[in-house]
Amino acid sequence: MYAISEFILQANVDFASIIWFLFWLLFMIMPLSTYLQARNLKAARLNLLKRMERKYRMRFITMIHRQERVGFLGIPIYRYIDIEDSEEILRAIRATPKDVPIALILHTPGGLVLAASQIARALKKHPAKTVVIVPHYAMSGGTLIALAADEIWMDESAVLGPLDPQLGLGGQTPPMPAPSIVKVAREKGDKASDQFLVLADIAEKAMAEMKSLIVELLSDKMDVEKAEELAETLISGKWTHDYPITVEEARKLGLNVKTDVPEEVYLLMDLYPQAHQRRPGIEYIPLPAVPHNERQTR
Repeated sequence: MYAISEFILQANVDFASIIWFLFWLLFMIMPLSTYLQARNLKAARLNLLKRMERKYRMRFITMIHRQERVGFLGIPIYRYIDIEDSEEILRAIRATPKDVPIALILHTPGGLVLAASQIARALKKHPAKTVVIVPHYAMSGGTLIALAADEIWMDESAVLGPLDPQLGLGGQTPPMPAPSIVKVAREKGDKASDQFLVLADIAEKAMAEMKSLIVELLSDKMDVEKAEELAETLISGKWTHDYPITVEEARKLGLNVKTDVPEEVYLLMDLYPQAHQRRPGIEYIPLPAVPHNERQTR
C-alpha cells in the first residue's frame, strides 16, 4: 500500500512538472509565432509593392495606420501621423529618382500638423508626377498630404476630412476645434479666462498658418483666389472635424480626384490586418455563390 501511494504521489509530481513545462514552452512559442507572422506579412507586402512598381512604373510608398495590438498580450496601440512617419517618408522620397512618379497610399485618421506638413511639402517638391491613393479614408493630416499631390485617387466610397486645427488646454481636456475656440472667446469677451483667451489667440494663429499652408500646396493646381476659398472652407469650422468629404464633394471643391484605384491596392490593404479582437462580425463570400448568369434566369 505504501509503494502504491508513493507511486501515485510521484506521478502527480511528474504530471505537474509536465504541465509547467508545457506552459512555459507555450509562453515562449507565442511571441515567436507573432514575430514570424509579422515577418511573413511584411515580406508579402514588399513583394506586392515590387510587382506594383514594375507594372505601373511608379514608386509606391505606404502610410497605413490601424489600431493594432502588440503580440499576444493585447496592448493597444493607436497609430497616427508622427515625426517617425515623416522621417521615413522623406527618406523614401529623397531616394526616389527625380523622373520616377510617386504614389503614396494613405489610410490614416490624421496626426501631427508638423509631420503632415513635412510630408506634404516633400511630396509637392518631387519633380515627377505625384499621386495620393485613398482606399478608405485619409482624414485631417492625411487630407493635407493629399492636397500636395498632382492627383488624388480615391475609392468611390473613400473620404477625406476638414483641416480645422485641433487645440487643447492640456491635462485630460480633449482637443477642441480652433474655430470654435475663437468663436466662444469672441462671444464671452472679457468674461473669458486669461488662459482661454491665450488659447483663442493660438487658435487664430493656427488657422492662419493652416490656411497659408493649404494655399501653398494648391498654388500650382488652381489660382490663388480659388485656393484661398478652398482653404477657408476646410479650416473655418463649417463642418465637424470628422466630417466625411466624399469623392463628389471633393470634386465640387475643385480637387483633382479620380476613382481609378488599382486593384492591387485592395490586396495590399488585406496585408495590414486589423487586430482580431477588434474586428467586427462581418463575413462574406468573396465571389457570389450563385453564378451571375444563373441569377439572371431566376
